[in-house]
Amino acid sequence: MSLFDQAVIFVLDQEGGYVNDPQDPGGETNMGISKRSFPDLDIAHLTREQAVAIYRRAYWMAAHCDELPAQLAVIVFDGAVNQGVGAAIHMLQEELGVAVDGVIGPVTLRAARARNHDDLALRYAARRAWRYEIARQEERFGLGWFRRLFACYRLALLVGG
Repeated sequence: MSLFDQAVIFVLDQEGGYVNDPQDPGGETNMGISKRSFPDLDIAHLTREQAVAIYRRAYWMAAHCDELPAQLAVIVFDGAVNQGVGAAIHMLQEELGVAVDGVIGPVTLRAARARNHDDLALRYAARRAWRYEIARQEERFGLGWFRRLFACYRLALLVGG
């Protein structure tokens, strides 16, 4: 099973099915795919195959997870899905101490590959946790977000060997 397959199975398990909670900043979603992000999509009738294709193109590839060390790829991908691609990339660049320009290029990739991958995954998870802490709706959704993050970190360590 590919790294993307493992990561997307995790995300789909975390996201669940169709939800339209007016208090959720994501709004109408199905399998984590939101109407707000994909306004032309029939969210209520989204298939698993469509969701996987969207996750590959709009999150995995957009965050260059295929070029990151395995541990980091998993946790950055989940961050891109749950907190936004731009936020996921900015958090990574902040942690690496490189220019925060929202573009994963050679400098960001070199810096990510040069660090201890398990340590970097932990430090990145801490940045995600901090972002949750200062987010709106943390009171209502925070515990679930933290559980997801810790489960994702556990998966990141497993895929890293």
